[in-house]
Amino acid sequence: MTAPLRALVLEDEWAARGYLVELLHETGLVTVVAAVATAQQATEALEQEPAHVAFVDVSLAASAHDDSGIRWVRALAQRHAPPRVVLTTASERHAIEAYSLGVEDYLLKPFTSERVAQCAQRLSASVRTPIAHAPAVRRVAARAATSLVFLPLDEVWAFEASSRLTFVHTRRGRFDVDLSLTALEASLGPTLLRVHRNWLVRPESVSSLERANGETVLRVGEPDHSVEIPVARDRAMLVREALLDASVGLRKG
Repeated sequence: MTAPLRALVLEDEWAARGYLVELLHETGLVTVVAAVATAQQATEALEQEPAHVAFVDVSLAASAHDDSGIRWVRALAQRHAPPRVVLTTASERHAIEAYSLGVEDYLLKPFTSERVAQCAQRLSASVRTPIAHAPAVRRVAARAATSLVFLPLDEVWAFEASSRLTFVHTRRGRFDVDLSLTALEASLGPTLLRVHRNWLVRPESVSSLERANGETVLRVGEPDHSVEIPVARDRAMLVREALLDASVGLRKG
C-alpha cells in the first residue's frame, strides 16, 4: 500500500487554484501540501514541505514573462530531488516545449474531474512511496500579506470559510489559507472536528461549550484571546459527545 502523493499547486488565479486543489483531493490519490500564487512562494513552500509533484501554471500574472511558470520549472532542475511536474494552462501552444522539459503531464483549463483523475492515476502508478516513509503533515502554510507563515498544528484553533475565502485562527491571529475546508479536512483528518458548514475546529483548542436561546457556540483559544464559533443545530449533540469523549469529569447525556 502507498501513501497519497504530496503535491504543490502553483496557480495565480484564486478560483482555478482552489478548484484544482478540490479535484486533486477528490481523487483520493493526492494530498496538496501547499497551494500558492507566485514562483517565490512555491520555492519557499518546497523548502518547508517537500512534494512528489508540482502542478504549475505556465503563465503567472505577477511575472512579466508569459512563460514564467516554465522558467520556474527549468530552475527546479537545480534542486536536489526536484518534484515531478504537471503544467497547467489555458492554451496548448506550450505543449511541445513542456514535454521537451520532461514534464509528466499537461492539463488544459478549464479543468475537469475526469482529466485530473486520469493525471493523478498516472502519477500514482509511476511514483511509489510507502506509507511508512511518507512524512506526516506537521504544519499549516498560511499567508500574512505577501509572506508565508508556517503554523504548527498545536497552534491552530480553527478554520473558517467566509465569502469564498478560508482563514485559520491561531494564537498569533487570523491568516489566509488557500485550501478549502473540504481539502483541509481531507489532509488533517481526525485532528479536526466539523462543527458547522463554515467551521472546522481542533478539539484541543476548545475552552468552553455554551448554550443560549437554543443555540450552541464554542469558544476556542485562550482566556484573553478567544474566538466564538457557531455550532450547527444538527451537529450540536455530535460535537458535545466528541468533546466529552476526549475528556474526563462529566457523564455524557
